[in-house]
Amino acid sequence: MAYTTIAKPNQYFNTVLYQSNNSTPQSITGVNFQPDFLWVKDRDGGGTHVLVDAVRGSTKWLASDQTSGEVTRADQVTSFDSDGFSLGADSGNFINYLTDNNVSWNWLANGAGVSNTDGDITSTVSASTTSGFSVVKYTGTGANATVGHGLGAEAKWVLVKRLDTTGGWISGHSSLGFTKNLYFTTAGVNTSSAIWNNTAPTSSVFSLGTDTDVNASGGTYVAYCFAEKKGFSKFGSYTGNGNADGAFVYTGFKPAFILIRSVSTTNWNMFDNKRSAFNVSDETLWSNSGDTEATIGTSYGMDILSNGFKARSTSSQVNFNNIQMVYMAFAENPIVTTDGLPATAR
Repeated sequence: MAYTTIAKPNQYFNTVLYQSNNSTPQSITGVNFQPDFLWVKDRDGGGTHVLVDAVRGSTKWLASDQTSGEVTRADQVTSFDSDGFSLGADSGNFINYLTDNNVSWNWLANGAGVSNTDGDITSTVSASTTSGFSVVKYTGTGANATVGHGLGAEAKWVLVKRLDTTGGWISGHSSLGFTKNLYFTTAGVNTSSAIWNNTAPTSSVFSLGTDTDVNASGGTYVAYCFAEKKGFSKFGSYTGNGNADGAFVYTGFKPAFILIRSVSTTNWNMFDNKRSAFNVSDETLWSNSGDTEATIGTSYGMDILSNGFKARSTSSQVNFNNIQMVYMAFAENPIVTTDGLPATAR
């Protein structure tokens, strides 16, 4: 049996760097596919994160560092293209400002989505069962319910955001269990049963309680759902040791992107293989903050390895002593490709 079914991970997830061109329209290429979920951040400025997807439409904007609802911005991302995306003049100065450097993280799903009736709530789902990623849009009922996610495998990480009004970003992670959740902009672990109804996702649905952040009657929501795929994605946790010779985490691939958070702190630390091309990987952004990218050196950097990653810091951000750290990671290369070639170190 092949180690992985995904020979080229960058056909399903890819990080692309680009430079703004003084707020005039431009097309960004090099993604290798038409993205269905696009997450963009200005690295040089203090602007907010911009998240758009093909189900809601390219002009519908959300910010991971804010609790505000969906905003329509026709001059930011104007289209999803065959090899990337196009930007407008961006009067808001978020992702095409002056000559700033920017990063875009791109995921493939399956276009604008189709109706899914697997759950109690009918949803619109754009899903790649190959890579284990889906975008789900639904309308809440105010009662305990299930929602179809279209993955065909158990969702390990679910991120929900209310669209029609203010609401927190709610994250459910298999390593914590779905009796708990994490907010993007709040420290600590929440144990309210009104979020996931104390029920783990199945291969077809995820469950909701009655909390208005996930299931208000008549409220509209988007969920980003992820299943684990060997050699391509990993959703797990590790216990920090508070040592500069930090914890090693085996993923089974050379990571292209890593998102890490301590259950005791607030920051969601974002690392990738394009902004930091060499170890120590020390250029980070935070999904819960619009701050400028920081070059953090060994203060809380990490090594990206051929088969996982290793904390190189005593910091509570990535290696809090005796504290659980949850993460999601996507591959640059599987540890062994479909033609038998091993991943190489950096």
